[in-house]
Amino acid sequence: MKEITVQELQKLRAENSTFTLIDVREPNEYEFVNIEGELIPIGEVPQHHEKFDEDHKVVVMCRSGGRSAQAIAHLEAQYKYENLYNLKGGILAWAKEIDNSLPTY
Repeated sequence: MKEITVQELQKLRAENSTFTLIDVREPNEYEFVNIEGELIPIGEVPQHHEKFDEDHKVVVMCRSGGRSAQAIAHLEAQYKYENLYNLKGGILAWAKEIDNSLPTY
């Protein structure tokens, strides 16, 4: 499984690169803290797989990287995606290494 660090994600944003950020946490987690990814809770990933665009990089994130890795494994096995990247450390790593003003849980 391919991974991307929070520093690499920050660079993609700064360069206005074409990519999609999908957050697979639950709505209450997203409401508490988010970095503006599209919310698709992990339980809804299978029925929304078409939102994982195959034409450019898709970064999948969660709290620490576990659920996003599960979502990616499912999508790669079921739909043969090759452009998915797990955000290493998830929102916790983003809050620790990029924006420490964000609350953690």
